[in-house]
Amino acid sequence: MAEVRAEMVASVWKVVVNEGDAIEEGDTLVILESMKMEIPVIAEDSGTVVQIKVAEGDVIQEGDLIAVIE
Repeated sequence: MAEVRAEMVASVWKVVVNEGDAIEEGDTLVILESMKMEIPVIAEDSGTVVQIKVAEGDVIQEGDLIAVIE
């Protein structure tokens, strides 16, 4: 099981995947917005999205859990 965590303080602009989706390494999970820049959060492993812990519009802090991949 892999946890995807935020690397910076940002707003969740768009959630691209849903719980239960099969993903491949390199797929975009969510898109964050910080300082007018869009930053994709990329899956580092293939697997299935077990949990999405953020919603569009959320403000997240560095280290916050974004998703769980199994």
